[in-house]
Amino acid sequence: MALLVIVVCGTAGFVGLGYSFVDALFQTVVTISTVGFREVHNFGAPGEIFSIFLIVAGVGTAAYTFSVLIDSFVEGHLTDLVARRRMERRIESLNGHVILCGWGRVGQAIARHVAGADQDMVVVDQVSERLPPAPALTVQGDATDDAVLKSAGIGRAGVLVTALAADPENLYVTLTARSLCPDLFIVARAYADSSVDKLLQAGANRVVNPANIGGARMAAFALQPHVAEFVDVVMHDGSLEFRLEEVSVPKGSPLDGQTLRDARIRHRTGALVLAMRNEAGEFMTNPSPDVEITAGHTLIAIGTSNQLEALSQSVHP
Repeated sequence: MALLVIVVCGTAGFVGLGYSFVDALFQTVVTISTVGFREVHNFGAPGEIFSIFLIVAGVGTAAYTFSVLIDSFVEGHLTDLVARRRMERRIESLNGHVILCGWGRVGQAIARHVAGADQDMVVVDQVSERLPPAPALTVQGDATDDAVLKSAGIGRAGVLVTALAADPENLYVTLTARSLCPDLFIVARAYADSSVDKLLQAGANRVVNPANIGGARMAAFALQPHVAEFVDVVMHDGSLEFRLEEVSVPKGSPLDGQTLRDARIRHRTGALVLAMRNEAGEFMTNPSPDVEITAGHTLIAIGTSNQLEALSQSVHP
């Protein structure tokens, strides 16, 4: 932009000295590029004074501009810039995606499961060298910064997971995300048990302590290995045909007001409803056929992908 301004000003100045537009542009270019090919007209005192100022302002600007352009091509910065802009456009097109803050061991494990569910995800980390390579969508920056979360598309995201290295950082991210999006579903990682209540008060919908979860799973494998392995495979592995899914019943759903018996979910879709959760957060496991389905309920079902997709379609108006 600076070089363009100097070229415009130089051309205008020479036009004011009596040059034609083409001659003025030519004289400006040969002056600031230090080529010195020839003078279009003999300079008088005003032309010499103007050329001095043009040389002082233009030569350094031109040299710096050319060096930056050459460096961009040679070092690949221009390619990186184009790739970054292309990634930003992809992030801007997302809706209902997952934002993952922190690309450590826990973050990478989360990403594997999210990718296995074919869910769009944007990774945010402060260390650029630690971010995953393309085609992963990434944002380099401090996740506690409003601008960084906005660049990750927090206004259109469905879930934010903060798995940073310390509880205070996860607390700040939770506070920032909740202030930006009051309805966003937030999952936070906690290292200390004392941090769980703080993160919930800050706005997290769910708080996970990896140490406690790991201990519980190890105990489950020790006491009920087959049950634990079956649940693990159904939820995460994907090697079985069946998987678990949650389906929310919206307002206006054709199932609203029907009992499980009348809805005939098993007959119509093939999926099996294992549990229901009402708006108060209470679970009804192995619900009776006479239990009434109402808008706001969440159905927890097991079935194949096609069966669960049929169930999801059947609950919508």
